[in-house]
Amino acid sequence: MQPHNHLALKDEEIIKRIIENNESQLFEILYKRYYRRVADKCNSMLKDKYLAEESAKDVLSKSFEKLSKFKGQSSFSSWLYSITYNHCIDYMRLKKRLHYPDWNKKHEIPEIIDEADDGFPEVSFAHLTKVLEMIHPEEKALLLMRYEYNLPFKQIGTSLRISESAAKMRIKRAKARVLYHFKKIEENNFKTELK
Repeated sequence: MQPHNHLALKDEEIIKRIIENNESQLFEILYKRYYRRVADKCNSMLKDKYLAEESAKDVLSKSFEKLSKFKGQSSFSSWLYSITYNHCIDYMRLKKRLHYPDWNKKHEIPEIIDEADDGFPEVSFAHLTKVLEMIHPEEKALLLMRYEYNLPFKQIGTSLRISESAAKMRIKRAKARVLYHFKKIEENNFKTELK
């Protein structure tokens, strides 16, 4: 295959060739394919463009080092985003001292949602963005991994170095917090309409 044809390869084909044929130069294709998306994910969590750019480089380096551990149980992009979220959460835990269990104790909410409910109400993108900024970054990462990338609880737990049951419980708590904030926004909008 000619070098310019490598660009047409699927992620999994590239990974297979890197691992089985030691064609490590092909990782550059994955790097170029995902750098901007990883940097954007980092920026959405870290709120610092320069730090996000540096973090994206670190994440992609880590993913290259761990490539042999990619088992193909999810897409490469989902696996890469798990590494991205984990990297950003580790940074925030270390540098900003955002330890989730301590934060959760200080930000208790009055209601817990029904465990059988697996969705969210219809909301505007503006409200969703606003609410996601009101919750802990780890909760935001959990929700995105579960609902944007459809990752199984076990993989979420593994990527964040928590148990599967802890992942389920934290996602339940995150959903409850999001719904609580949505209700507050709706109440405030209703009060504004009445004035």
